[in-house]
Amino acid sequence: MGDKAHTHPGAAGRATAADHPTSVRNVVLVGHSGSGKTTLVEALALTAGAVNRAGRVEDGGCVSDYDDMEHRQQRSVQLSLVPVEWDGIKINLLDTPGYADFVGELRAGLRAADAALFVVSASDGVDGPTRMLWEECAAVGMPRAIVVTHLEAARADFEEMTRICAEAFGGEDPDAVLPLYLPLHGPPAPDGHAPVTGLVGLLSRKLFDYASGERVASEPGEADLPQLDEARSMLIEGIISESEDETLMERYLGGEQVDVKTLIEDLERAVARGVFFPVLAAAPAAEGARQGLGTVELLELITRGFPTPLERAAPRVTTPEGTGRELRMCDPEESLVAEVVKTSSDPYVGRISMVRVFSGTLRADQTVHVSGHGLTDRGHEDHDVDERIGALSTPFGKQQRPVTHVIAGDLACVAKLTRAETGDTLSAKEDPLLMAPWDMPDPLLPLAIEAHSKPDEDKLSQGLARLVAEDPTMRLEHNQDTHQVVLWCLGEAHADVALERLRGRYGVQVDVVPHQVPLRETFGGPAAGRGRHVKQSGGHGQYAICEIEVEPLPGGSGIEFVDKVVGGAVPRQFIPSVEKGVRAQAAKGVAAGHPLIDVRVTLRDGKAHSVDSSDAAFQTAGALALREAAAEARIHLLEPVAEVSVLVGDDYVGAVMSDLSGRRGKVLGTEQTSGGRTLIRAEVPEIEIGRYAVDLRSLSHGTARFDRRYARHEPMPAQVADRMRKEVRAAS
Repeated sequence: MGDKAHTHPGAAGRATAADHPTSVRNVVLVGHSGSGKTTLVEALALTAGAVNRAGRVEDGGCVSDYDDMEHRQQRSVQLSLVPVEWDGIKINLLDTPGYADFVGELRAGLRAADAALFVVSASDGVDGPTRMLWEECAAVGMPRAIVVTHLEAARADFEEMTRICAEAFGGEDPDAVLPLYLPLHGPPAPDGHAPVTGLVGLLSRKLFDYASGERVASEPGEADLPQLDEARSMLIEGIISESEDETLMERYLGGEQVDVKTLIEDLERAVARGVFFPVLAAAPAAEGARQGLGTVELLELITRGFPTPLERAAPRVTTPEGTGRELRMCDPEESLVAEVVKTSSDPYVGRISMVRVFSGTLRADQTVHVSGHGLTDRGHEDHDVDERIGALSTPFGKQQRPVTHVIAGDLACVAKLTRAETGDTLSAKEDPLLMAPWDMPDPLLPLAIEAHSKPDEDKLSQGLARLVAEDPTMRLEHNQDTHQVVLWCLGEAHADVALERLRGRYGVQVDVVPHQVPLRETFGGPAAGRGRHVKQSGGHGQYAICEIEVEPLPGGSGIEFVDKVVGGAVPRQFIPSVEKGVRAQAAKGVAAGHPLIDVRVTLRDGKAHSVDSSDAAFQTAGALALREAAAEARIHLLEPVAEVSVLVGDDYVGAVMSDLSGRRGKVLGTEQTSGGRTLIRAEVPEIEIGRYAVDLRSLSHGTARFDRRYARHEPMPAQVADRMRKEVRAAS
C-alpha cells in the first residue's frame, strides 16, 4: 500500500451497482460524537471524485448529514450510506452517529458492513464507549482499522495517539496496532504548532506531500530516515508476527530481507482476518484542494486490505417457521436473502428501505416475501407478506440514482415497501426465509405524550406506527393502567428526534406530559363494609343490601371473592352480581384511583326484595360496600419495584451503588465479569428510575449499561405516599 500514483478519478468515482461481490467493500465508520466521521466520509468522497467540492454533490446538497434535522442539531442522528468507487471497487461508506442515543443506527451499520474504521480525534483521545465497541467488534472478528483525525488541533500528537490506541485496542497484543504512515510536518506557525502537510509510507519508504492540494510522491530526506527506519522495523515485525507463513519471522530474525511485496500481501491478509489493526492519519481537503491528507492511503487500505463480502461469516437463516437453512451466502445465483437495515420516510417518495443483500440478486419490479418477527415486545407486529419491489437506487445525499438490480454483498435502497420495517428479511416469494435479528439495546427512557388537538389525535396513531417501524430501538406502549401513550427511547436526544420527526415528517403536534408509573392500592388490615342501594321513587324500584368483610392477602394474590351467605339472605342469582360490582370498584380504586389488589372479599350477609332487586342493584351495592370498607381502613399505596442489573466499569462501582441506594434501592449482590467490569443486581422502585438511562450515562461517562424487569408491587413508604397524594390533589 502506498506505492501507486493516483489521479483524480472524476465521474468514475460515482458508484452505482456492483457486478460481483469481489468488487464491493462495505465499511462502517464508528467513533464518538465529534471525532470527524462525517467530515472524513466527505473527504473520501471528494478524493474519489464523487463530489465536486468538500461535502457537496452537484445540486449543492451535503453528501452526508443531509437531513434538515441534522443541520439543526449539528450532529449525525441517523445512518447514512455514501457509495464511492476507487480502482474499480465500489466502496459503501456507512456513516454512523457517534452519540449514544443513536446506537441503534450504529448497530444497523455494523450489521450491514464487513469491516470498521474507528475514527479517533487526536484532541479528544479514546473514550470508554469506543473501547466497548471495539471489544464488541473483536468478539465477532470484524476487521478494523484506526483513523486519527484533528491533527490540526493544538498539541495534537500522532505518535502519542498511536500509543494510546495500542494501549486501548491492542489488549494483550499492542504490537497488532501500528501505524502504516508517519506524518510529515511543515514549518511551524506563529503559535508554534507545525501543521501536518504529508505522510511518509513505512513500507514503501516514500514521502507523499499534500501541501499542493493533491498527493505528490517523492523520496524522504536524510533527516527523516532514522525515525522512519525505527518505525518501519516495528511495523515489519508486527506484520510478520501475524503472517500465515510461520517461517517468515525466523528468516527475518536471521537477517533475511523480506520483499516489500510479500510484506504488503501479509499485511492485507492480516487486516482482512481481523488480527492486525493499522493506524492511519487523515484530514479534510483545504478549500479548492482535490484530495485530503491521507485519503488516498485510506482508500487503498479499504480496497486492498479490507475483506470482500465473500469473506464474511453468514448470518443464521431459517424458514419463517424456524427450520434452519444452509445457503451459499453471497452467491448472486443463490436464493434471495436481504435485510432491511434502515427505514426512512421521504415526503415525496414515501417509505425508503435501505437493504443489504446477503444472498441472491434483488431486482426492480420483483415480488419478494417480507418476514418480520421478534420485535412484538416493542410495538411491532409479526408479519409475513408478499410485496412488489419498487424502484431500486443507490443513495447519494438527497439524490437517488436508479439501478436495475443489486447483487449479493451490495447495498441499495428500495422505494415503497409498505410493510417492511427495519430488521425485516426480504426473500424469494417461492422460498421465504428469515434472518436472525441483530442485538438492539432496550429503550429505557419513557416519554409520555398526548395529541395537542383533535386533528393531531386523528393522525397520532399512524405517525407513531411509522416512527417505530423506522426505529427498532424505540418501543411504543399504550399503558392500560395509566391510559398513557408512552414512547420508550434510549435517551433525551433520541426523544427529541422522535418528537421532531412526529412534527416535521408526519405533521403531528404532541404535548409531553409527566410519565406515570402504574400504582396499586391494598388494605392495610381487615375491614367491613355495608352496601345499601335502595330507591323507590318513580318507576321500577331498586333494592340491594350486602355486607362484606375485606382482609389483605400476600402480594400477587389478586382479588379473591368468597361467598359465605347463609339462609338465602342474598339470592344465589345475585351473588355473581355482588362480585362483579366489587371487582369493578376494585379496578377503579378505593382511595387514590389506583386498582385495588391482593385482598379477599367475603360476602357475609345481605337483603333482597322479591320485585325490586336486580343484577344492576346488587352490582351497585357491592361497589358501595367496598368503598365503605375502605373508608374505615388503612389503605396502602403500592408501587412497582424493578429488578435492575447494571454492568459498569470497576472504577464506577462505588458511585453507582451509592446512587442506587439514594433511589431507595436494595443492592442484592455484585458479580465480577470480564474486561474490568462489575455486574450489580438491585431492586429499585420504578418511580425512582424514570430517568435512570440518562443519569447512569452521566455517572459512568457512558461506559455503563443496565436492564430492568418488573418484579412486584410493594407498599410505598408513608412519607412518599403522602407526598404523591398531595401532588394528585394539587393537580386536580
